[in-house]
Amino acid sequence: MARKPDGPLRRGWTTGACATAATKAAYTALLTGAFPDPVSITLPKGEQPSFALSRESLSDGAATAAIVKDAGDDPDVTHLATISVTVRPGAKGSGVTFRAGEGVGTVTKAGLPIPPGEPAINPVPRDLMRGVVAEVAAAHDGSGDVEIEISVPGGEALARKTWNPRLGIVGGLSILGTTGVVVPFSCSAWIHSIHRGIDVARAEGFPLIAACTGSTSEAAVAKRHGLPETAFIDMGDFAGGMLKYLRRHPVPKLIIGGGFAKLAKLAEGHMDLHSGRSQIDMDWLAARLGEVGGAESQVRAAREANTGLEVLNIAKAANLLLGDRIATLAREEALQVLDGAGTEVIVEVFDREGTLVGSAGEV
Repeated sequence: MARKPDGPLRRGWTTGACATAATKAAYTALLTGAFPDPVSITLPKGEQPSFALSRESLSDGAATAAIVKDAGDDPDVTHLATISVTVRPGAKGSGVTFRAGEGVGTVTKAGLPIPPGEPAINPVPRDLMRGVVAEVAAAHDGSGDVEIEISVPGGEALARKTWNPRLGIVGGLSILGTTGVVVPFSCSAWIHSIHRGIDVARAEGFPLIAACTGSTSEAAVAKRHGLPETAFIDMGDFAGGMLKYLRRHPVPKLIIGGGFAKLAKLAEGHMDLHSGRSQIDMDWLAARLGEVGGAESQVRAAREANTGLEVLNIAKAANLLLGDRIATLAREEALQVLDGAGTEVIVEVFDREGTLVGSAGEV
């Protein structure tokens, strides 16, 4: 995750907000022959941002408007992407229909808010676009029967940097947004993807899913258990967000895999494992080393260590099962959050090379 800059942060706009504004401009031009520029829309919480058009074109039977997305100070993969919308008349009585153009994905798996076969345009952006179509139709005597095609040039390449391939969204990006506003470093997009990953895994009927803190632990868990990609949840640092969602949407079995330092923080009770938001208590970790047989000198060295890795190396050198102790405590913390949801938990702890150094629970 990118480093959060110092000082006040500038908010931005979601792909869904940009697509809504472009839809309003394009449909207005289709009915009147002129594009409003800038074009303003009303978002779910009442904000009324205005958007400048980066491109516009009008032909017989179609109007296209494009907006360059500004994500503010958020490290959003779609920052400065062009969101282009083409509006065409639809069949009488058809209402608003949606099409995926270049760079916008199509849903192929169950479990997402949009059914398989549909463009990956989420429910709130769809509602916003339907709303501006109705608004423009009422103002300019239109039927409101339109086809909306959304494109994001280069979106297929950008989507490979997101979780869309894992979620079964093929061909490009999703058009997202629940409020229309991007709050910098809110991590809402990541947590949203965790939830959708769980939904897809449940719909696929996987008896076992895995959630890992990073690529090293994910590769190690994949090698050990041979799970398909869709069975992996991109938990990252958001253990709490994942576990709370699983409490309401349980699965039969969950493997939590991670590096020693990250899972030591989970074992200590931290649910956000990011280094900027939680730290290992070295006194606490040293006490755990003592519990698995560490000598007084080893416990003292652990207490004075700078990193969790140093403590792990002390344990390794003495053949002390500190990894198992951390795995056991992390499992207990996870089960406490799950609060009897019925999900069996397995915790696997790895070193930086991806070697298993501790585990708890039975697969």
